[in-house]
Amino acid sequence: MSEKKYWDEKIETLPRVQLEELQRRELKEMLTFAYNNSTYYKEAFDKARLSPDDFKHLEDIQKFPFTNKATQRERQAKGGLLGDMIAVSEDDVVFVSASSGSTGVPTLSPFTKQDFDEWQDVESRLFYGAGMRKHDRYVHALNFSLFVGGPDVIGAQNLGALCIWAGTVPSERLLFILKEFQPTIIWTTPSYALYLGETALKMGIDPAKDLAIRTIIVAGEPGGSIATTRETIEKVWGAQLYDFFGLSDIFGACAGMCQAKDGLHIAEDHILVEVLDVKTGEPVVDGERGELVYTTLRKKARPLIRFKTGDIGSVNREPCSCGRTHARIKIHGRLDDMFIVSGVNIFPSDIEFVIRGTAGITGEYLIRLYEQNHSVKYRLEIEKSNDNDEPDEILTERVAASLKTRLGVKPGDVTILKDGDLERATHKAKRLIDERTLIYEI
Repeated sequence: MSEKKYWDEKIETLPRVQLEELQRRELKEMLTFAYNNSTYYKEAFDKARLSPDDFKHLEDIQKFPFTNKATQRERQAKGGLLGDMIAVSEDDVVFVSASSGSTGVPTLSPFTKQDFDEWQDVESRLFYGAGMRKHDRYVHALNFSLFVGGPDVIGAQNLGALCIWAGTVPSERLLFILKEFQPTIIWTTPSYALYLGETALKMGIDPAKDLAIRTIIVAGEPGGSIATTRETIEKVWGAQLYDFFGLSDIFGACAGMCQAKDGLHIAEDHILVEVLDVKTGEPVVDGERGELVYTTLRKKARPLIRFKTGDIGSVNREPCSCGRTHARIKIHGRLDDMFIVSGVNIFPSDIEFVIRGTAGITGEYLIRLYEQNHSVKYRLEIEKSNDNDEPDEILTERVAASLKTRLGVKPGDVTILKDGDLERATHKAKRLIDERTLIYEI
């Protein structure tokens, strides 16, 4: 019997017209459900003088009010553990994940059993799209402590893979697992994938020759969708890398690369995607950058209507060469990570693209923002490769010129460090330090 091409061929290849009609029906049901069962949504819709009956076409969603992280925190404090955004009884909630923001107050993401099971089916779909099959051995190297990505391992189990629940163990222990059990697939962050590869080499383990990893799944940072970063990791491991994207407010991974590696297919039967101009709030054309706004179509425990993510991305709704019809998103960075130099919008991911693709340096970097003559400037710290005998001043000029070509503005200064001087990340890397205010993580 030949192997099937898709996890769920009917839904993954649904013609665009039919997919959008499915979204319209699901969204009408979700708006009605949220209005009738959530104290918050009834209040919000009534305040906007709207009802579910005002929704007839997909574009009508633009009439409805936004939600965001602040909404969640405010309404979670309205009473009970889960607040008044929820649309079900707490008795129907079987799982919660949590994320803490700048206030340190955890925002809980609740799931009914149906929510949870459908979420894991999406995980199976994304794993399958990245090439996972029943014969694979899979190491889940993500945090299990209230982190929404922890349970995603169940999606791999449902697919039939042999799953090793490693969690965030020390690197030496994880490398022991990789060498002893010879798994074929691992999931971690891009920064940690590089760090783990470097650690292996220092221990005399060649990831490409001594380990069986053939597929690396990454998430949590933009690196997996930056071609130069992806190629760097793939070279160290002798493996293929696939980027996933998720957010605790909805569920674990809700978008992932297929083998075409041209954006991340988002599960459009569960999520409606809008890309909106940051200044005007109006939709941008496909391919242009804007803030990603999501509406859940099936999640009952806590529906999210027009949730502003703070992620800057773009969407491509053209059919993919893999045959899937669901839109592909690209994440370019966080709105609060963006900085403006001489009128140019810059994301750390733009700088990473240049640094990872420049010969003679390790690829590690740190951006420092500062103010000069009432204008924002940036300086860069990079590491020189041990085998590079190029004079520092020549390397500095070469890197600055590459950044000028790519971004339109060059750094105020480039500091050359030795290999290993910059701290390696074991989770998410600190790439941006705003010396005017505070430190951001990406």
